[in-house]
Amino acid sequence: MPEQRQSTVMPKSEVRVKGRWRQLSLLGGTMLVDSTEASLVSSLFPLIRQSLGVSLGALGILTAAGKIVGAFTGPLWVWVAERWSRKSVLVVATGLWGVWGVAAGFAQNFAQLLVLYTVLAAGYAAAHPIITELIGDFFGGSTRGRAIGVVYGAVALVSAVIGPLKGQLAGLDEGWRWGLWGVGTFNILLGLAIWLWFRDPGRGASEEQLADLDHATRNAHSKLTWAKAFSLLKIRSLVVLLISRLLSGHLLVGAFGVVYLVDEYGFSTQKASIVLFPFGIGYFLGTLLGGFAADRATRRSPRHGLVTVLQAAQFAFAGFAFFGTQFDYGNIALFSVFFALMGAAQGVNPSVNRPMVMAITPPELRGAAFALYVSVFEAIAWAAYSLGAGFLGDAIGLRTVFLWALVILMLANGIFLTFLHRTYAEDVARVQGELHARREKAHARTT
Repeated sequence: MPEQRQSTVMPKSEVRVKGRWRQLSLLGGTMLVDSTEASLVSSLFPLIRQSLGVSLGALGILTAAGKIVGAFTGPLWVWVAERWSRKSVLVVATGLWGVWGVAAGFAQNFAQLLVLYTVLAAGYAAAHPIITELIGDFFGGSTRGRAIGVVYGAVALVSAVIGPLKGQLAGLDEGWRWGLWGVGTFNILLGLAIWLWFRDPGRGASEEQLADLDHATRNAHSKLTWAKAFSLLKIRSLVVLLISRLLSGHLLVGAFGVVYLVDEYGFSTQKASIVLFPFGIGYFLGTLLGGFAADRATRRSPRHGLVTVLQAAQFAFAGFAFFGTQFDYGNIALFSVFFALMGAAQGVNPSVNRPMVMAITPPELRGAAFALYVSVFEAIAWAAYSLGAGFLGDAIGLRTVFLWALVILMLANGIFLTFLHRTYAEDVARVQGELHARREKAHARTT
């Protein structure tokens, strides 16, 4: 029995989609620019606060508004991509949409910035669900962890270099505006690059059971309906992962990390921004480590390996966050060390949880699954934590908020993921069985 379960859960061979690494670089570039523009407001908020005369709560409102609108537009973009094309949606929603970032740089008051930034976020919500779905079509089960690790790691690495540079915009008059103009312009150019050079492999292109079937046969199940979308909530492992997103207090680090060091420990914006570099390096190494650890853990224990790695990442982050946020070291270098460790622990997550979502959902539902996972549930978590941290930070201080969100809640998250030990292997086996059945049915029609 153990041998049968293992052969069902793990793919027998790896399907290599032509040009997949070259196409992955374009997708990675799109995610990089989107994440850079999204984080620009957070990292330069001390300047925006001074320029527009707003309080800390305004950062929570900005971040929450962007995530809330994404909860609605993310699934909508997935629906549009299914009826139009994934490439076209990426060109428009995550490329040419950068024009709204340029416009946000001209905002003369907080209301204008809020409206323009929210419209910008409405388009960028398309990036993560569609790009992650595409990665699942370019790479098979045995290399998805590494592919996700490379993309997220490369984004983190470049962001680590850009992070301190963004902080140096504090030395310019209205430097946050220059940041929005620059990143928005580059995003438009990247959208044109996707239009010229990106090639969609089609849904299911990397699946062992479907790879040699023609596009029409592979797309026979691709039409997304409400019934199919709601069927995702019947996947027990996905429900556990969705709830886990709501418990992911580490999301606050990206939005409030710099302003936390400014407000709680008295660093300047330029000095506090230095921690973004080690955090990004740590995240980069964490994604690579997570990808290799995921592949190794799956080989050693298909039933429990991935879940154990994911749990360990939550517990490690909680420990690093406690020592990295609750004590005043008076030295940005020591804070940088702990931010690097937090980044490494956080970086493990996408290399593990994204391939898990791919493994428990059929190809045609992965976009919808990631829309739920990232655009809806992660957006709800972002909005709740950002609003809570913004207003509670003003009332009781960010240090207390960070203790509960980054330490206590993350420990609870790690414990909650224990449920996956009971459900994950069965959900993977169910998808593999369904794909085998589709292949047999397709061959039966041709003979």
